[in-house]
Amino acid sequence: MAVPLTLLAFDYGTRRTGVAVGNTLLRRAQPLATLVAEGDAVFARAEPLIRDWQPAALVVGIPLHPDGAAHENTHRAERFARRLGGRFGLPVHRVDERYSTTEALSGGARGEAADAAAAAVLLEQYFREHHAAA
Repeated sequence: MAVPLTLLAFDYGTRRTGVAVGNTLLRRAQPLATLVAEGDAVFARAEPLIRDWQPAALVVGIPLHPDGAAHENTHRAERFARRLGGRFGLPVHRVDERYSTTEALSGGARGEAADAAAAAVLLEQYFREHHAAA
């Protein structure tokens, strides 16, 4: 039996970044926080969460056009993912986030809560894709 691992997921935005936490045993995610920060300040805001939760890995949503093509925010999220992994020395897994915010909004999340809820959607998607039930 595998040891359960804690993961943090990030729904990156240039002004707000949603964060969620979950583990590989339950394969469930819960919204954790919305980091209101621009530029490098987002890493300073993420640091206490990473220190407190001590995740085994991080998950970052990568936005794409509906046809799968990259756009400007795709490149921003990829850069954020690379820098996040480099700064904290953790593996970073990427998840297609095309419809995560829509799903979070349809679940009733609004404002800053929608960012953290979208991160939870991303993390549960990651669990479905990579940690299927035994």
